[in-house]
Amino acid sequence: MKAKIDLSAAVWVKSELSNGTTNCLEVAFVDEVVALRDSKDVGDPNAQVLVISLADYRAFVGGIQQGQRDLLG
Repeated sequence: MKAKIDLSAAVWVKSELSNGTTNCLEVAFVDEVVALRDSKDVGDPNAQVLVISLADYRAFVGGIQQGQRDLLG
């Protein structure tokens, strides 16, 4: 079952390492899910947003922190 997630009040953040550029991944934690978007898409009402579970986000971040090079494998 797919549910529409209301992102109108989402608080989007990006890494402090981005140095204010618009070439980053932004993250918002909303209602037990995590929304991801390209920072170049800010303000675009037709922008694509990826919504994943909190568990999947933790697995993704954990893989990066552990130096996993092939995140699909």
